[in-house]
Amino acid sequence: MVTLVSVGVSLTVLGVNQLGILESAEWLAYDQMVRLRHLLGEPPLDDRLLLVTITEEDLQEIQALPLTDQTIATVLAHLQTHQPAAIGLDIYRAIPQPPGQGELGEQIRAENVVVITKLPDVSGTGIPAPEGVDPDRIGFNDVVVDADGTIRRSLIMGEQVTPEGPQVIFSLSLRLALRYLALQNITPQSSVVNPHYMQLGPSTFVPLQPGSGGYARTDAGGYQVLLDYRHSLAPARQVTLMEVLQNQVDPDWVRGKIILIGMTAPSGKDLFYTPFTRAGIAATHQMPGVFIHAQMVSQYLDAATGARSLIWLSVPWQEALWCLGWALLAGTVAWRLRHPVAFALSQNGLLMALAAVGFSLFLQRAWVPIVAPTVGIVGTSGIVLAYQAQQSARQRQMMLMLLGQNTSPEIADALWENRDRLLKSGKLPGQKTTATMLFTDIRGFSTLAEVTPPEQLLDWLNEYLSAMTDAIQTHHGIVNKFTGDGLLAVFGVPITRNTPEAIAQDAQNAVHCALTMAACMDRLNQHRQTRNQPLLQMRVGIFTGAVVVGSLGGQTRMEYGIIGDSVNIASRLESFDKTRQPTPCRILIGEDTLAYLQNQFQVESWGALTLKGRHAPIGVYRVLAHSTL
Repeated sequence: MVTLVSVGVSLTVLGVNQLGILESAEWLAYDQMVRLRHLLGEPPLDDRLLLVTITEEDLQEIQALPLTDQTIATVLAHLQTHQPAAIGLDIYRAIPQPPGQGELGEQIRAENVVVITKLPDVSGTGIPAPEGVDPDRIGFNDVVVDADGTIRRSLIMGEQVTPEGPQVIFSLSLRLALRYLALQNITPQSSVVNPHYMQLGPSTFVPLQPGSGGYARTDAGGYQVLLDYRHSLAPARQVTLMEVLQNQVDPDWVRGKIILIGMTAPSGKDLFYTPFTRAGIAATHQMPGVFIHAQMVSQYLDAATGARSLIWLSVPWQEALWCLGWALLAGTVAWRLRHPVAFALSQNGLLMALAAVGFSLFLQRAWVPIVAPTVGIVGTSGIVLAYQAQQSARQRQMMLMLLGQNTSPEIADALWENRDRLLKSGKLPGQKTTATMLFTDIRGFSTLAEVTPPEQLLDWLNEYLSAMTDAIQTHHGIVNKFTGDGLLAVFGVPITRNTPEAIAQDAQNAVHCALTMAACMDRLNQHRQTRNQPLLQMRVGIFTGAVVVGSLGGQTRMEYGIIGDSVNIASRLESFDKTRQPTPCRILIGEDTLAYLQNQFQVESWGALTLKGRHAPIGVYRVLAHSTL
């Protein structure tokens, strides 16, 4: 049952996930893991990069926006004097901004300068690169933004339509990383995993596939990988535009480095939400585009040198097994732990374990869904819990039907706690135990019934049986059956009583109950005397011995049966010599019961008697009262 429910819930969750319903929740879980990982400690700033930022203070100083070609040309010239490995200009310069157009043209034609273009959008509109720049020094600066406005992916390759046809174009960050890596003799290769995948050094850049990780229906077009942020803010050292113009930059910060020049001023409107900010809420900060490109460059360099592997994303079949495993575990735990507190603690423990395992994998740079298996755990547990509730109600109804009467609260609780052991294939299995049987009968009931109207007879009979039943329940017995004017009560079932102490307690409870019945009979007779009704007398037979208990009958009609010679002896004690009635309530017990009473009652011996239907005599005693010792 647990397996079927787990498989069904898992398939449902995976179907819902493929519709994209859980996508935004998975992203939030991913963002939380990113923040937690960085709280544990961030890597040092990447000293292979230098960020030249254009701040609001710089714009106030220069008093020009957009920046003139002359200003940018001067910045590039100052940086080139210190021999950088590559310079990435994250500023669009397709339209001249005089003065200085010629100087800028000369600077951007340098072999180590990469300029940007913007890929065409759905309307076909893009932003071209400056004229005269070799294509291998042009990279797009487009970023991939998720539906909630957050950047979690990087587009490393795209497609650009040219007169010669569609051509693959690299991103600004990939262009810069490849130029730096080429100096270390690391060049892109076709991966041995898949010839269509790019490999840099030991790392294969596996492109994002639809359905991978927390991405179900997101457009995975182009060549995308998950962006692994190095730092929650800038991943490298920063200098301002004015510091470069005023020659206030240490040459060692530039020599052999990758330089990224871009806008950080809020007025430049080049700011984005990241996993470190809560998109849609009052954001604590947004990250400038030039910082995001620097994060990408740093990630590619680390992957190519083996310093930091790329984030691995699970694929749909792996996610199916992942969700199914957690659902099976949740269903199994829910099935075994029926107590509400244990169930609640176990489910909370499973959810915490899922979060811990998911985060541990993330620390190893693997992203597997967290929300989908969470829904699977809750769904499977809920269904199993509902099924158990339905089964418990059915079992309770069956048990009450089998017992045929209400029991004392203590026995009812014991029955319910042991229901799995008692119920087997829809029946109470036969069980050998030692119990104490108590039979009662009203003396002369047949004669009394002849002279009493049926309605009146039924009323006082119900009154009598109600009082006797209350006495039995008070002394922890069960009423097994009514026999017209009599009944059979049992002490010590259906829970097996194996220890001598427990058997003795049952025998004592039965005799206490019989004396209480005698007191009830006296009260009933006092009440009947006031109504001029004939007085009643009753007989009680009690015997302790081995019996077999279980359900008797078929599926349509069952009763709780008690079988054994001990039952017959108790019945014969009740019916023995009906003319010998010294008191209104005669209580006879067998010597086997007397052995368990521990001198708590006053008794008189009636000797060794041969009961009807038996050959061997047994010792019989009449209970007089509680002991005065």
